[in-house]
Amino acid sequence: MTRAFEIDEIDLTGKILIAMPGMGDARFEKSVIFVCAHSPEGAMGLIVNKPVKELGFKDLVSQLEIGIGTCACDCGVHFGGPVEPGRGFVLHSKDYSSDLSTLTVGEEFCMTATTDVLEKLAAGAGPEHAIMALGYAGWGPGQIEQEILANGWLTCDASLSLVFEEADTAKWEAALKILGVDALNLSSAAGRA
Repeated sequence: MTRAFEIDEIDLTGKILIAMPGMGDARFEKSVIFVCAHSPEGAMGLIVNKPVKELGFKDLVSQLEIGIGTCACDCGVHFGGPVEPGRGFVLHSKDYSSDLSTLTVGEEFCMTATTDVLEKLAAGAGPEHAIMALGYAGWGPGQIEQEILANGWLTCDASLSLVFEEADTAKWEAALKILGVDALNLSSAAGRA
């Protein structure tokens, strides 16, 4: 006897959330979110396709009084989500790990929330791929699962190319294409089979 699939049994850590049309929160419209942590206590992720136009990486490290050195990095600064918008996170490839605190997320990604990764990036010695995010998206226990059931989000596997190499303006449609979904065919209404 097989039992029914339960959405609360899935682990979204290291996955991508793709905002569905009509989700009702303009902050997440056409968002692509990399989920950094998901457990029964809730979930935390970073929006990876919404750059902060008024603030570049070099501006940010200058404000933090971090020497720029031979900085070739222009990883950009993104709106990571509405929670703690003054707090910074760097989502990056696994080729860098902070001596202070780096969270490994899956096989290809890490997240560091300490300024040492910014110092390394500014000096040209940081990870090969990186996105700086201000703030994060957070969900309480069972909240993201309920939003998925209510047709707020689709999920797909994350890849370095989608997260770091695809243009921000193209990430939402590129994530949908991973699922074989055409954006023109999406509906904001949830259905039940």
